[in-house]
Amino acid sequence: MKRKTMWRRITAMLLAFAMVFMTAAVQPDVDAFAAVKTPVATHGRLSVKGTNLVDAKGQKFQLRGVSTHGINWDVGYPYVNKAAFKTLRDDWGANAVRLAMYTSEYNGYCAGGDRAALRNQIHKGVKYATELGMYVIIDWHILNDGNPMTRLAQAKTFFAIMAKRYKGQKNIIYEICNEPNGCQWSTIKSYATQVIKVIRNYDKNAVIVVGTPTWSQLGSDGTHNEVADSPIRGYKNIMYSLHFYANEWSHNQYLPAKLTYARKKGLAVMVTEFGMSAASGGGGISYSSTKTWLDRLDKLSVSYFCWSLSNKNESCSLLKSSTRKTSGWTTNDLSSAGRYIRARYRIREKALGSRA
Repeated sequence: MKRKTMWRRITAMLLAFAMVFMTAAVQPDVDAFAAVKTPVATHGRLSVKGTNLVDAKGQKFQLRGVSTHGINWDVGYPYVNKAAFKTLRDDWGANAVRLAMYTSEYNGYCAGGDRAALRNQIHKGVKYATELGMYVIIDWHILNDGNPMTRLAQAKTFFAIMAKRYKGQKNIIYEICNEPNGCQWSTIKSYATQVIKVIRNYDKNAVIVVGTPTWSQLGSDGTHNEVADSPIRGYKNIMYSLHFYANEWSHNQYLPAKLTYARKKGLAVMVTEFGMSAASGGGGISYSSTKTWLDRLDKLSVSYFCWSLSNKNESCSLLKSSTRKTSGWTTNDLSSAGRYIRARYRIREKALGSRA
């Protein structure tokens, strides 16, 4: 009897070990398990309802993102990798990334850059964001070229390629002219209408963000509101960009009222770029103004993207210039701006719930 009992116990133990092993063998990896709760899996395709960005259930939704620096040079492209985006998602609480592709500067897309290689950088960034269940902005980063009509033909071709490829994806946002400057809203509006038409030939539903005059400040100067007074008609899921830098007196003085006016007139606004520094990217950073801005935007559920994921030696960069890691950063790897933004995003994610 004792021998039978002993063998029964041994057999039971072996079966138990086998069950544990088999259970472990079929467990999904961390990414596969987490994918159930990713931002895109939770909220689905985004759209515009009145002045708000909403999720697939029609509920207000706020993108909390980080922008790369220019992916056409070495302060930007090293950070277009899956591990970096995963760090932003899981450690920072970001739910979106912005892929900034300059059109003019530093061998930009329209200024001698390798177009196929730059498109491939975009494709990689979209792939990584999609695998992680994050939203992603494809940013046609006009800056020193100023007037977007200068690159109209190239923009039409580029966005036709992108929209044709990504028309079936739920996480794509098109930003068709980063910071127009030196031109009137009527010119930007004409450009935007033509590019929107190209995108809509393929992608009927994706959110499209239109840049606004004076480096995306919703009007030609501090008191003008021509964008809100003459918006684009005939298309759905259109938003307008507002950019601010927290250590710029004029941005703090004039832009809050312009945001209020735009929303009162029915415009959906997205802050596709902001920084804690001056608009140059250098100088000091303003914690107090950044807090005031983000408090305001959180209250309104207005989305925002911080500039920039880079170790470039300027105060708006989120990484220290001495940091060589391209993902998995500790707080010691972050700049003063990076530490603040990480802490702020984590607080916001906690307030809204995981994977918000």
